[in-house]
Amino acid sequence: MRNLLDWQLFGEVAITLAVIMDPPGTIPIFLALTSGKTVGVRRRAAWQAVAVAFTVIVAFAIFGQSILSYLHISLPALQGAGGLLLLLVALELLTGRASEPSATADVNVALVPLGTPLLAGPGAIVATMVFSRQVDSVRTFASVALAIVAVHVMLWLSMRYSVLIIRLIKDSGVTLVTRISGLLVSAIAVQLIADAIRSFVAEP
Repeated sequence: MRNLLDWQLFGEVAITLAVIMDPPGTIPIFLALTSGKTVGVRRRAAWQAVAVAFTVIVAFAIFGQSILSYLHISLPALQGAGGLLLLLVALELLTGRASEPSATADVNVALVPLGTPLLAGPGAIVATMVFSRQVDSVRTFASVALAIVAVHVMLWLSMRYSVLIIRLIKDSGVTLVTRISGLLVSAIAVQLIADAIRSFVAEP
């Protein structure tokens, strides 16, 4: 097994993606976006969000550079778009609109913003594209692929068992977490937009 994987590359990919995608940090945001939903809906949203994130990450790992080049999209543009989308989500969390039930809320939460850009955001996409360039053999491919799978399993476990937290903090606690999450998401959004503007200005 030791010879089948490049453990150093595996560790670099797993740690980098875990820090960027932040499985523990997704818990309060997941609770906020799924507040008022049934346990079954939350569980379904958890695996759907992870499935969407995994699909996006794998797609960009394989075709990322080609996709961006074909559409003439730069990485700063991708960051800016993700930041604006997250800012809209943050405003809904801060104003309480995100907690209002709707017929399509389950699908929207799983696809946007949970699956992307919160989980599979610009940072995770760029990091995956960079690591995919180091794949030059079956050994390195297995190392990168297994690390990506491991991080997504951690994400699923974090959201899947966040339901237990709801039983402890009750509805009032969820409301508090929702407001705090809105503030944190808005900060992430502003940082993404600022980074995108800085990159645009620095371009020759």
